[in-house]
Amino acid sequence: MSTKLNETQNATVGMMVGVIEVLCLQPFNYAKNMTQQGQPISLDPRKMYRGVGANCVNMGSCTMIQFSVGGTFKKAVLAGENRQLKMHEEMGTGIGAGVISALAATPLELIMIQQQRKGGGTLGTIKNIATPDNIMRGFTGAAVREGLWTCGYLSIPPIVRRSLRENFPDKFDSDTKARVPAALLGGLFACYLTQPFDTIKTCMQGDIERKTYGSFLDTAKKLHAESGLTAFYRGATFRYGRMVCAVFMMDALQSAIGPLLYPEAFK
Repeated sequence: MSTKLNETQNATVGMMVGVIEVLCLQPFNYAKNMTQQGQPISLDPRKMYRGVGANCVNMGSCTMIQFSVGGTFKKAVLAGENRQLKMHEEMGTGIGAGVISALAATPLELIMIQQQRKGGGTLGTIKNIATPDNIMRGFTGAAVREGLWTCGYLSIPPIVRRSLRENFPDKFDSDTKARVPAALLGGLFACYLTQPFDTIKTCMQGDIERKTYGSFLDTAKKLHAESGLTAFYRGATFRYGRMVCAVFMMDALQSAIGPLLYPEAFK
């Protein structure tokens, strides 16, 4: 999210970045979801890409919201001042944008997870889940996860890149060189702080019949009873792998796509 772009431009860049990320990294997401629910992982691409349409809409719309809302928050914080955001401002704007995006992420991820678990088409899945009791199932977990995830990929990388370039200018003489450690740290932050919330959400959304998992707190208690704290970190390896790749891709893509689409804003 750039302060040089308006809300519509930030939203357009965000949607493009989100869709590209999903198309490249969907197998990581599939493997993570299956592991969290204790289901077998298939290497059949047709199964790995089940729900990819819903996930493209999910990541495209969520990233669009995060870029647009985050850009608006940044401009509000700066209030016309020509300066860099402070660390707590950078992180706060990312978290706020992420929480708002969970309103879109929750029902869209529910569609994807139900398709991955049971198969079937998108329209049939929507008919099965489109009830007041189900449509926002897992929202609490999604809101916490999206808030910290957005901070991890939109706020942490710029902070780390600036710090590396300012403190180690000989070694990190370009954004490209500083982007790899920034992605590793951003992915680590986004993955391991949010993993327990993501696991609870995924288990809730995979069990809309509530045969095993009930409310957010009930699900947390059930998972802890099954295997303690390790239960909350099922699928973390797949998720971290995806997040490092995603943070690197999204940091690079937003820096490239914005000037490509709107060169006049970066003159």
